[in-house]
Amino acid sequence: MTSDARQLPTGFGRLWGAQTVSSLGDGVLHAALPLLALTVTRDPMALAIVTAAGTLPWLLFGILGGALVDRWDRRRTMWVADTARAMLLAIPAAAAALDVLSVPLLAAVAFLLGLGGLFFDTAATAYLPDLLRRDPVLLERANARLRGAQTAASGFAGPPAGSVLLVLGRAVPLLADALSFALSALLVRSLPAVPRPVPVMRESLTRQARAGASYVFRDRLLLGLALRPAVGNVAFLAVETVLALFAHDRLGIGVVGFGLLLTAEASGGLLGAGIASLLGRRLGTGTALICTAAVEGLAILGLAAAPDPYVAGLALAVCGAGMGATMVLGPSLRQAIVPAHLMGRVAATSRMLAMCAAPFGAFLGGWLATAYDIRTPLYAAAGLLLAMTAVTASMTSNRRVETALLNAATAPGRGRPEPGDPARGSVPKSPQPAEVPAR
Repeated sequence: MTSDARQLPTGFGRLWGAQTVSSLGDGVLHAALPLLALTVTRDPMALAIVTAAGTLPWLLFGILGGALVDRWDRRRTMWVADTARAMLLAIPAAAAALDVLSVPLLAAVAFLLGLGGLFFDTAATAYLPDLLRRDPVLLERANARLRGAQTAASGFAGPPAGSVLLVLGRAVPLLADALSFALSALLVRSLPAVPRPVPVMRESLTRQARAGASYVFRDRLLLGLALRPAVGNVAFLAVETVLALFAHDRLGIGVVGFGLLLTAEASGGLLGAGIASLLGRRLGTGTALICTAAVEGLAILGLAAAPDPYVAGLALAVCGAGMGATMVLGPSLRQAIVPAHLMGRVAATSRMLAMCAAPFGAFLGGWLATAYDIRTPLYAAAGLLLAMTAVTASMTSNRRVETALLNAATAPGRGRPEPGDPARGSVPKSPQPAEVPAR
C-alpha cells in the first residue's frame, strides 16, 4: 500500500477539531496574559514568575502524571482536563471584572492551567498512536495537520483576537479561552475508544514512573529528542519573558502590534509544519532536525539585533518555521518507535524535561534583562540554541533514526507487552542497534 492510499480515520477529524478550538483559545490567552500582567506590574522578575508558574507542574508531577495516564482511560483524561480548565478560568475573569487582579493570582491560575495541560497533552500524545496503529506515515501526516491547525489558530487568529478582546475588557479574553476549553471537551468526549495494552502485573505508581524515565535516558535517540525541547525551552522562555517589554520599549510596538508580531512567528510555524514531511524525505529526519535547530538559533540572533518591527517579525517567522518543522518530525518519530504501554510515561518524561527547563529560562530572561539590557536575554538564547544543535547532532542522526524505526517495525507485538518487558516489572532497556545503511 502506498502512503497516498492510507487514510486517516474519521475519529482523527474530531481530535483535530478539538485541538484547533482549544489552540484558538490558547492563542487568545498567549497574547492577553503578558499584557494583563503588564497592567499589574512592569517588574521583569514578576513577569517571569507568572511565565514560570505555568511550567512548574511538569517539574513537580511530570513523570507521575505520565504513569497515571498509562493507567487511566486516555480519552476521559483529556475531556476532564479541558472541563476543569474551562471552570478554572472563571476565577481570573471575575477578578479582572472586579479589578482585583494580582501577580499571585495570575501565577496560581497559570500553575493550575499548566497542571491541566500536563494531563491533557500527555493523554493526547498517547492516544494518537493508538488511534493510528503506530503507522509512521499516518503519524507524520496527522502531526503535520495538528501542528498546522494549532499554529494557525494559536498564532494567526488567536493573538490578534486576544489583543482586541483585551481592549473590550480584561475579563473578555479569559472567558474566550474558557469557552474554547469547553468546546474542546465536548468534541473529545465523542472520540472513539481505542484498545490499549494493560500491564499484567500491578506495579506501584513510582516504579512505573521510573520505568518510563529509564526508557528515555537509556536510549540516545529518545534522549536527544528530549534534550532538543529542553534546551530550547530555556532559550525560548528567556525570550518570551521579555518579548512584550522588548516590543514595547525597543521596537515601539503597541498592544495590537504585539499581537501581529506573534502572528509573524505563527506564519513561519505554519510553513514549517507544512514542509516538515518534505524535509524529512529529502534530508532524512535526523538531518532535518539538526537543520531546524540551527535555523532557530540564527533566527533568535537576528531578533536580538533587529532594528525595527519588520526585521523582528521576519526573524520570528524564520524561528517559527524551524519550530513548526521540529514539532512535526520529533513527536511523530517518538510515537512511531515507543511501545504503546510506555507511551504516556515516555511522552511525560520527555515533556517534563522540556517544561522543567522552562522556569530556568524565564528567570534567566528576567535576570539578564534586569542586570544588563533588554536584548541580552535574546543573545543568550541564541547562543544556547546553537550550542544545543552541536551537542544533539550525533544523538538524532539519520542512522539512529533508521535503526529505531527498523527495530520498532520488527518488534514482537508492535509495542504490546511481552514476557519480561517493563509492563511485567523488569527495568526497560534501550533497543539494540541494527545494522542499516546510513543516508
